[in-house]
Amino acid sequence: EVQLVESGGGLVQPGGSLRLSCAVSGFTRNDYCLAWFRQAPGEEREGVAGMEADGTYYAPSVKGRFTISQDNAKKTLNLQMNNLKPEDSGMYYCGADPSGRYCYTIRSVLMTHWGQGTQVTVSS
Repeated sequence: EVQLVESGGGLVQPGGSLRLSCAVSGFTRNDYCLAWFRQAPGEEREGVAGMEADGTYYAPSVKGRFTISQDNAKKTLNLQMNNLKPEDSGMYYCGADPSGRYCYTIRSVLMTHWGQGTQVTVSS
């Protein structure tokens, strides 16, 4: 059974940094897509960053500020967030698509597994 468990959210001032982690378990193949999404109250869930064996992908709004990575054992998916802005606030979710297709689109409808989410608030 695939399981995703996020951690690392919190309150940070504008310009600050946070590192989110997602513990990943249950995958039996290596060609899957893992991604981070965020959702603000009243808004749709949007893709932030994704990665697969062939590369990493970012939404234009976070490119150059956020970095997605996975540890060598593929047990943890990380999102390093720097120079945070108030508009980065929201619930952040880790998602997985075992098929690995179209990962570069970072679309929530493609994800078949989700974590419970972790809250990020950027405010002074």
